[in-house]
Amino acid sequence: MPSVLPDGEPAPAAGTLPPEALAGAADRSLGFYAHVPYCATRCGYCDFNTYTAAELRGTSRDDYAATFAEEVRLARKVLGDDPREVETVFFGGGTPTLLPAADLGRMLAAIRSEFGLAADAEVTTEANPESVGPAYLAELREAGFNRISFGMQSARDHVLRVLDRTHTPGRPEACVAEARAAGFAHVNLDLIYGTPGETDDDWRASLAAALGAGPDHVSAYALIVEEGTQLARRIRRGEVPPTDDDVHADRYLMAEEALSAAGMEWYEVSNWAATDGGAAGAGAGADGAGAARCRHNELYWTGADWWGAGPGAHSHVGGVRWWNVKHPAPYAEALAAGRSPAAGREVLTAEDRRVERILLELRLSAGVPLSLLRPAGAEAAERAVRDGLLERGPYAAGRGVLTLRGRLLADAVVRDLVD
Repeated sequence: MPSVLPDGEPAPAAGTLPPEALAGAADRSLGFYAHVPYCATRCGYCDFNTYTAAELRGTSRDDYAATFAEEVRLARKVLGDDPREVETVFFGGGTPTLLPAADLGRMLAAIRSEFGLAADAEVTTEANPESVGPAYLAELREAGFNRISFGMQSARDHVLRVLDRTHTPGRPEACVAEARAAGFAHVNLDLIYGTPGETDDDWRASLAAALGAGPDHVSAYALIVEEGTQLARRIRRGEVPPTDDDVHADRYLMAEEALSAAGMEWYEVSNWAATDGGAAGAGAGADGAGAARCRHNELYWTGADWWGAGPGAHSHVGGVRWWNVKHPAPYAEALAAGRSPAAGREVLTAEDRRVERILLELRLSAGVPLSLLRPAGAEAAERAVRDGLLERGPYAAGRGVLTLRGRLLADAVVRDLVD
C-alpha cells in the first residue's frame, strides 16, 4: 500500500490559512498539482498514493472530476481575493490518462474558471504509454494541455518486467510522435536506471531509444527501493539482486554523456532539457531559452506556491504546507460535507525554509545563494570547491553550483552545507 502521511498539526476544517501565509502572495508564482490516484496495476517499485480498481471501496472513478472541482472551489474560498492566475498545472498520479480525456479537460476547466490561467501557462499530464492514442492526445490538446510526460522507464523488456511495467518496448517512442502530431510543444520521457538485472548495454539502449524518439526533455531517476513495495520483498527473498550505488553513479554518468551530446543540458540533478536550438526534440527552443524545462517542477524547487488537489496531495502556500487524506472515499466525503480534505499541516519556521532552500536549490544548475549558509556551512562550501564538488566560478560570484562529481554526491554536499 502507499506510504504513510507525515506527522503534523490538525488542519482547520474550513482549510483556512494564517494571514501571514497570504501576505505578499501576489509576488509569488502559483501552480496547481492535480493528483489522479488510479492505476490499472501497481508497479512493483511504486509506493505512491495510488489505487487499483479492487482498492476503490466506496468511490468511483466516474465521479472524480466533479469531486476534484469541489476542491478547486474550496481553494478559491481559502485564497480569497488572491489576484494571481495559475502559471502551471501538473496532472500526476497514478495514471491520469486512465480517466477519459474529457474528465481531465473538466478538471482543468475548473481551475481555469476559478483562478484563470496565465496566457503562457504550462499544462502537463503524466501518461502511461498504453493508455493513450492519437485521438486521446488530440482531445487533451484541445482541452488546453501543452506538455506531456510519458513513463518509459526502459527500452528493455526484461527490465520492464522487473519493474512490473505493463507497456511494451517501443510504445513510449511511438507516443512521442503521436503527441507531436497532436500539437504538444513539449514532450518528456521518464527513465529509471539501476533496476536489478539491468546492464550497461541495457541502459545505453534505453538512452538511445529515448533520444531517438525526439523528446525535448528527459528525466532519469535512480531506482529507489521503498520499504513495503513488492520489489523490496523480492529483493529480501533473494529473487532479484539489490540495487548498487556504484552502478547508479556509473549509469548517471552515462546519462549525462548521452544527453548532453544530444543537445540537452541538466537544469536539475535528475532532469535534462533541450537547449535553445538543441538537437533533441522538434519543439526545442521554439518559445525561448529554457522553454523545454518543466516550469511546474521549478516552482517546487524554488519554494513558490502550489495547491495540490486530490487524495494524498500536498500543498504549499506562503510557508504553510498541508496534505490531504489518502483514500479517495474519505476525500470525497469531506468535500461533500463542505470540509477541507486536509489530514494535517505544518507551519514552516524561518529555519525550516532556509534548510529547504539549500536542499532544493542546490539541486538546480542555477545553484543556491551562499548567503543562506551559516559559518559552518560556508566553511563546508569552501572545502567542497577544493574537493571538486562545487564549481569555482559560481562560488566566486556567491552561488553554490554542483559539479558533475558533486551531483553524484549531492545528498552529502547538502548535509554539510546546512550545518
